This record gives sequence, C-alpha cells and structure tokens, in this order.
Amino acid sequence: MAELFRMPAVAADAATAVLSAWQVAEGASFTKDDALVSIETDKAEVDVSAERDGVLLKALYEAGVEIEVGDPIAVLGTLGEQTGDIDALLAELGVGVAAPGEARQAVRRDVPEEPVAQPAAAPASGGPDRGGRIFSSPLARRLAREAGVGIETLTGTGPGGRVVRRDVEAAVAARRSQATQPPATPAPPAAAPVPQAAAPASPAGTGDHEDIPHTRMRRAIARRLTESKQHTPHFYLRATCAVDELLALRQRINAVSPVKVSVNDLLIKAVATAHTQVPEMNAVWQPEAVRRFRSVDVSVAIATETGLVTPVLRGIENLSVSAIATRTRAFAEQARSGALRPADLEGGSITVSNLGMYGVEEFAAIINPPQAAILAIGAARDEAVVRDGAVTAEKVLGVVLSVDHRPVDGAVAARWLAAFTEAVQDPVRLVV
Repeated sequence: MAELFRMPAVAADAATAVLSAWQVAEGASFTKDDALVSIETDKAEVDVSAERDGVLLKALYEAGVEIEVGDPIAVLGTLGEQTGDIDALLAELGVGVAAPGEARQAVRRDVPEEPVAQPAAAPASGGPDRGGRIFSSPLARRLAREAGVGIETLTGTGPGGRVVRRDVEAAVAARRSQATQPPATPAPPAAAPVPQAAAPASPAGTGDHEDIPHTRMRRAIARRLTESKQHTPHFYLRATCAVDELLALRQRINAVSPVKVSVNDLLIKAVATAHTQVPEMNAVWQPEAVRRFRSVDVSVAIATETGLVTPVLRGIENLSVSAIATRTRAFAEQARSGALRPADLEGGSITVSNLGMYGVEEFAAIINPPQAAILAIGAARDEAVVRDGAVTAEKVLGVVLSVDHRPVDGAVAARWLAAFTEAVQDPVRLVV
C-alpha cells in the first residue's frame, strides 16, 4: 500500500533540511536499510535508510531543495506495486497536485546555484555500467556539488565502485589542469585592436583574487559564532599547567596499551574529572532555567576540509582514557569522511579545542552555543619555573577557559579551572 515518506528530523533544532540527492531512482525497488535519500542540515549530511523493503513510486522534490521537516518528499509502495494515476494517488494521500507547468520544488537558500553543465561527450566503451544508480559518499557528493562537478560523470574507486572524496578531488584537479594548458596551436596574428567596453567582473572573482562561494556549513558556522559573540556574555580565565608528569604517564600507558593515547585524550579526561568535582559547570543556559546535566558529555573540536565540527563524547566520567582515545579517533575518521550523524553533534556543556599541534601557545575560543564553556589548549613548551626558591626548567601548557556568565559565575569557573589544573598536574587520578 502506498504511503508518504516525509522529510525526517535528522537534527533536533532543524526546522528545514536540504534534500541533497536521491539514492534510489523513481520506480526502483529497495530493501530494508538501503540508503533512500541524502539529507543535509547545517551540521552534517547523512543518508536516510529505508525501514523496510519497498519501491519508490514518486519523488516529490528534486535534489538540491530545502524542505520543511515533516513535509512529504516521496511516495513509497510495497514491492511490485505500480504507480498508476499518480495525481489521483497524491490526492488520495492528501498531497496537493501542482498545476501544469508549476514545478513542485523549493528554493535552496544557503548554497549557490550550480552552473549549467554543457552536454558531455559520450563515455568511451568499456566503462562501468552503473544501471542508472550511482553510489557515492555524502562527503563526495558535497565536494562535487561545491565544485560544480556532476557526480554522475565520475568513476568511483571506492568499495563496489562507490564515488569517494579522492575521485572528486582528482576530477577537480584535472579540470584545473585543462583550464591552465596553453592552446595546441598559436593563434594567427590579430588585427589592430578595437577599443571595447570593459566586461563586468565575474562573481567568481577577477585575475587578482578568487571568490569561494559559501557552503551551507560555512554559513552555519558564521551564523552560530556571530550569535554567540553577540548574545553570550563571555568571560575568560587563564591557567598554566605543569605537564611533565602527564607526559610521563602517557609514555607509560602507550608502552603497554594496544590503543595509543594522546595528550588531548588525557586532557579530555581531566575535563571530566573537573566537571565531576564542580558539577555547577556541567550546565547550559535555557530561557526559563539553568539546565544541569547528570552525565559528563564533552564536545571535541575536529577540523575538516569543509569546516570545524564538534562531535560529543558522552558519559566520559565513566570511560577509561583508552576508551576516550578510541572514540575520539573514530569521530575524527567519520568527520573527515563525512559520516558523522547529526545526533553525534548535539548536546554537551563544554568543548575542548586544541591547537597545540600547530605550535600555538595560547588562544581564546568562542563558545559553541548553547554550551556554557570552551577550553582552548595550547602547545606544551619548556619554561623556567621557580620551585622552592630555585629556578628549574619544566614543560608547561597554557589553557584559556571561555565561559558563559549567564549560567556560570566567575567563582564557579575558577574552582573548575583549579580542579582541572590539579588533575593535569597529578595525573594518576585520571587512570584510577
């Protein structure tokens, strides 16, 4: 029996989402857990899977359309079901039928329109036969869309012929190489030049610069962080932590553990320890109340080619350092392959952002709303320190805690930073 397939709520705070691509053609059958459609929100792009076997009778929207959550986007049927009179079927299901010549599609606001592609030459014989269905990763589809490359023109090198990021990057590189190649034969001498009016500048830039269109993620990052600085009253606390013992503990752990632990993994565990000791920091501001959490959920900032993402490690007060290391690496791989789910990016009361690997000694980060704080971590460095009247050389690490003053007072944040520093400088408590 035919039924409507509605735009799913793939993110808790999203009122709309972009239908990035249909993974099943109209009239094609699918099985349970097959990817039906790719959906993009401000935070991620995900594939939505089928809950049972069936057939896609009718797609109500084309790819690249922004649609309200809950609106019908397709008509699904049971295996072997025929479409028949689609207008009558839509009317029976309570969906309005577009008038002749009236396209049933919305406007995608946040992503610039792709240039109209010129007709491509017929593919050489012997190429792979895809049967009209192209398998590709969400990241590959996003990169292709942003570069104006038709995903259907690419030959996938991933598992089962799946188009992956390297295929898109190779196509873009090839296109740029062709654009910069000189003509095969020199042009004949030109006649005397005739003065002409200057052509208007291309929206993509001129000879001395390039305008890179905003992606949906870049717009979301800009909007959220601008709102954070405008509406969140930040204050900042700084501390310097001695990390010689922490580095020695890491070396001992990695000598016996099958999972290699980074300094950042130990610092995340120190955040959990401080949150447990100062639970007032494990909170966020809500319009009617301060919401305090019972478990410690911490976001980890991960840089990708398309922007910064902050997946959430949940319940880390109960996790070992090696478990934190395993989950953090899994998130990093998923972030760079475009496989993070929107649910992975929601929640938490604090973010850990580490630029120490770039040699940055100290920086102040912007709070990721609606969280209450973000801890900015710099590089470990040698520094002269006075201990008991004597000057010694120690490894130290600078941190800056940015705090939302609405749910957290300065004294609470100071107690939290002291607990964090103590955990870092006496790291045995991180592993007991």
